Amino acid sequence: MCVILLVASSAAAQQDYPVSTRTLKNGMKVLVQTDHSIPNVALYIFYRIGSRNERPGTTGLSHFFEHMMFNGAKKYGPGDLDKVMEANGGSNNAYTTRDVTVYQDWFPRSALPLIYDIESDRIRDLNFDPQKVKSEREVVASERRLSVENENGGVLDEQLWATSYIAHPYQWPVLGWMSDIEHWTMEDLKHHFEMGYSPNNATMVVVGDVSAEEIFKLCETYIEPIPTHPPPAPVTTVEPQQRGERRLVVRKQAELPLLMMGYHVPQSNNPDFYALNILRTVLFQGESSRMYQRLVDKDQIALDVSSGVEPSFDPSIVEVVAQPKQGVDPQACEKAIYEELQRAGSTMVTDTELEKAKNIRLVEFYRQMRTINGRANTIGTYEVFFGDYNKLFEAAKKYSAVTKEDVQRVAKTYFGADNRTVATLIPENAEKAKQ
Repeated sequence: MCVILLVASSAAAQQDYPVSTRTLKNGMKVLVQTDHSIPNVALYIFYRIGSRNERPGTTGLSHFFEHMMFNGAKKYGPGDLDKVMEANGGSNNAYTTRDVTVYQDWFPRSALPLIYDIESDRIRDLNFDPQKVKSEREVVASERRLSVENENGGVLDEQLWATSYIAHPYQWPVLGWMSDIEHWTMEDLKHHFEMGYSPNNATMVVVGDVSAEEIFKLCETYIEPIPTHPPPAPVTTVEPQQRGERRLVVRKQAELPLLMMGYHVPQSNNPDFYALNILRTVLFQGESSRMYQRLVDKDQIALDVSSGVEPSFDPSIVEVVAQPKQGVDPQACEKAIYEELQRAGSTMVTDTELEKAKNIRLVEFYRQMRTINGRANTIGTYEVFFGDYNKLFEAAKKYSAVTKEDVQRVAKTYFGADNRTVATLIPENAEKAKQ
């Protein structure tokens, strides 16, 4: 596959996927992209409320409301939302990050008025019944125990973020600290919902077998009458520059050790976004990547090695995760990873590596844009995190413009020892066996 062909096709993307926009009187921005290829619709609502908008004492509230929003309101009571949606051929989901809470609806176009009735009901009149709050509080506490406290990757990841940040609210977990989950007050809940779910704090994206005008009319009927409230206060805290490596060790029952590293990088709308993604692709993506070839194939010291980074409003961290093999000291994996990162910063990647990485990124991008679901998520992500959905049509061109010098520069800038936090999980049973 040729990069030139992919870039050429990006020029047509904006024409192929025209987006109509309107801002409602209550401040909600609505983006509509018509696709009549199938009689289905994907509707995403991005609320700019996540764990970064919490404080000590209220951590975990954003994730809590991800659960509460499915538990009944004034018109559609507990259990009704899913039953009614499924009876009409639809399904739904949601997710919470450090920056946003996103709700997803997938349904046949025949269910359009119903979906808007459901969404308006839970935005305007969510049920705060104390028994339902108590029940969901227990559910999220159980989820925390299962996915963090009893899960090796979960507990290590939580500690990595808590150590990587000393000032910014990215330091606390999306699921919240258990002591906070147990002590949220009804006042905490209502305040968080009021500011987070105010229409002027949300962006709606609709993709599928619809027209822009019918969506705007539905919004005027169901969404526009919902009153607004002051949105979350701006997060003004800037994480100080890290000036030396930080390390932590977690000891718990485990079969194998686990290694995680976090490197501070800029927020998603930073110009280095594309070069960083190309670098991560060269280093980590697939069995032909440098890290896989080195740690898994050549040195045979790891079962797997990977990297990840989420969209973010503020400077975040790129995570590097390695699973050492049985009997391998995690420091051996560390050493190999550092050597490959240093090589990326001291010498340029090859022309073949660069072109391959660009093709991988571009193919992934266009694969997302092929489906109404992928398109709704991509349009919303660029609108919310990059400030303008139109920037998604520049993505192919931006990836194509990344040079070998850019890749070397970001490797040298962001992947040095002073900018990293290293978290290691040591199996408790293995340490006891040595004693």
